[in-house]
Amino acid sequence: MALKDRVGQVVCALGIGEHFEYWGYDPQRIRDLDWQDSIAVNDSIILRCLPTRHFSGRMGQHKTIWASYLIDGPRRIFISGDGGYDERFKTFSEQYLGIDLAILENGQYDEGWHYIHTLPSELPTVISELGARRVLTYHNSKYALANHSWTEPLDSIYANAQGKSWQLLTPRIGEQVRLNEQQTFRKWWRGVQ
Repeated sequence: MALKDRVGQVVCALGIGEHFEYWGYDPQRIRDLDWQDSIAVNDSIILRCLPTRHFSGRMGQHKTIWASYLIDGPRRIFISGDGGYDERFKTFSEQYLGIDLAILENGQYDEGWHYIHTLPSELPTVISELGARRVLTYHNSKYALANHSWTEPLDSIYANAQGKSWQLLTPRIGEQVRLNEQQTFRKWWRGVQ
């Protein structure tokens, strides 16, 4: 609500727009996208709505879709959204060669949720199948929803990143990531209580 008057346009997954309308957003500024829909942001950037595998029970018994997104422009940035591992990552890399940055779910997982959340053992495969050059993970280091330790998601992907062709970005929350520079981040999550 605090951002409402500062937002030029809301682009969201199909069915979510009505929630923004309820919150007072101008319907003319809301664009619901179905899977495989896209919208031109400007002359050089297209935002693509892509599938993910989750569920929509929180927003009213499956009346909305969950989505992943690709910012397709001079750089390709993939944002996974929540979702379990399946063949879509390989399909995306075949359709959209050269993922410069993959922002991927990593955390709040459980073996019983593997259809809707990526497990740490699957995350390196996701990165490999996407062919991502750089990786930034989210869904970790904020709160505890699952039974794994707070440091496990970042410890696991950090160990898996060693010696790989892709670079892992692990900024502390609020730390700036510069897309056109190589950066080194320390294992800050090990010192947080």
